[in-house]
Amino acid sequence: MVIDEASAQVSLPGAVDVVVIGGGVIGASVAFHLAEAGVGRVLVVERDTPASGSSGKPIGGVRAQFSDPVNVRLGQRSLEAWRAFGERPGADVGLDAVGYLFLLGDESEVAVFRDGMAVQHAYGVPSRLLSPRQAHALCPYVDPASIVAAAHSPADGYALPRAAVTGYLRAAAALGATVVTRCAVTGIETSGGEVRAVRTAAGTVRTGAVICAAGAWSGAVGAMAGVDLPVTPLRRQIALTGRLDPAPPRVPFTLDYGSTLYFHGDGAGGLVLGLSDPRERPGFGREFSTEWLDLFRQAAARRAPALVDVPVTGGWAGLYETTPDNNALIGEAPGVSRFLYATGFSGHGFLQAPAVGEVVRDLYLGRTPFVDVGPLTADRFEGAPAGVRPEAHII
Repeated sequence: MVIDEASAQVSLPGAVDVVVIGGGVIGASVAFHLAEAGVGRVLVVERDTPASGSSGKPIGGVRAQFSDPVNVRLGQRSLEAWRAFGERPGADVGLDAVGYLFLLGDESEVAVFRDGMAVQHAYGVPSRLLSPRQAHALCPYVDPASIVAAAHSPADGYALPRAAVTGYLRAAAALGATVVTRCAVTGIETSGGEVRAVRTAAGTVRTGAVICAAGAWSGAVGAMAGVDLPVTPLRRQIALTGRLDPAPPRVPFTLDYGSTLYFHGDGAGGLVLGLSDPRERPGFGREFSTEWLDLFRQAAARRAPALVDVPVTGGWAGLYETTPDNNALIGEAPGVSRFLYATGFSGHGFLQAPAVGEVVRDLYLGRTPFVDVGPLTADRFEGAPAGVRPEAHII
């Protein structure tokens, strides 16, 4: 059942088995996997509407090209789930396996990706190093004289995050979960190191378990239970060209490793453009602006000159939920029994969501997940830098 607090008078359940906080792709995946496993009373509470936070972006990349074995396995497992999404849970997410193409400007970058491929190949990722000419053949926008090599995996690509959230939540609801939107969490009651209830704008729900999947807002949610979740919001933006004439060729999700410039098709005869602006400061602002396009065009002049003057008809701004090492936080709080969390994905939440939903389900049920996420617990930073997870393939 999906309830919209803005349009209906509703009463929250008086008690549930577990409350999932956050109606983005992580919370939706967790809710689906819990409901599918037969967890009796699953309640999802979302402060706004589903996919209104980071998951609302028009297109989300999906890949397994990482350097950390945990990230490789989460990405690879999720790619399998994205390919099967039409059957389970049953929705069209517009998956397009165009591949990911990382442009490498010098031999030091090549060495980083060669090391990453040794990890990837151990788990079946079909990544490979390409020559500049091969990279240009895949993506004609690339100036082959400007790079020394490229890293490519044809199994990667992109899909539609909002469609994924809707698909997961509808399936979860069909399995008995309750989804309440426009319902902010205002407090979490604990006693004796255990979760007792969740307070919301619509009332209080008794529960013995909470799963925080609140994205950029997770720090505040954790604080309600006395749990430190080091998540910082950071604005990231994309620009849209609108339909181009002539239409662009079908190209991989192409990224310049050194500058963080990236671009790919939008599925409607145009391109999506992006870049990680190093001048951004933490905050919850989500206004689209264009000053970062100067950096994009400077990088494009070096790597893809044809994109320097490409028109921009609009764009989108959202929040990365960053952590100190740009790796996710997944686990259960040691000081508050049954307070679980899956957050801080630093731009990788959508691509890892299917696998993370599976992992959190198993943690909740006391089962051993397919991958050990112990290295991703939030308390790893207490012993920093020893506890920091390395991940080289960050954009």
